Formats: sequence, C-alpha cells, structure tokens
Amino acid sequence: MKIVITSSGNNANAKVDNHFGRCAFFVFYDTLTRGVEFLPNPFKEFEEGAGEAAVNLIAARGITKIVTGELGVKVKPILDSLKIQVIILRHKEKSIEEILNMLNHYA
Repeated sequence: MKIVITSSGNNANAKVDNHFGRCAFFVFYDTLTRGVEFLPNPFKEFEEGAGEAAVNLIAARGITKIVTGELGVKVKPILDSLKIQVIILRHKEKSIEEILNMLNHYA
C-alpha cells in the first residue's frame, strides 16, 4: 500500500503537518518495501488550488491513503471520487517516525 503523510519537516523526527495542501513536506511511504521519500510541497505557497494540486500529485503516484491533521472542504470530494482514504489525526503532535511505526504495526 502506498501512503502519504503530511510533514512539517524533512526527517523522521518532524511532526505531522496539520495542513494537507499547504504542508511543508509530503512523506511518501510504501508499506511493502518500507521505502520512505520526503518531498518538499511545491504547492504550499499557492494562493488558491493548493489542495487540488496536491491531490493530483499524490494520485499520480498511486497513493491509496493520506495521513494528515486537516483537509480542506474542496479536496474531500475529489479524494472520495479517487477512492483515496483519509486518516485525520486526533493527536497532531505525533512525529513521522511514530506514524510510520503505527502503519508498520497495522500493515
């Protein structure tokens, strides 16, 4: 399974970023290979359409699940139509490493 996590930084100690479309980094994670890639969000400075552009990026990479703190109202219907599951974290202070460990435990 391919998952994307929104991140405030480019390492495992960074916290989950609360903003999907305007997060600092996307963390692409493959549960089969356990491969991790940190990608700076090229859309974080967009005045409009950051969420939609981010959806296009992750959909092109075959992502099936998103872990984030919040999601814009325009983006949810797009993700639903693409059958991409969204996990909204209640404990937004979790690190990327903690999220990866949880994903590995349940994968």
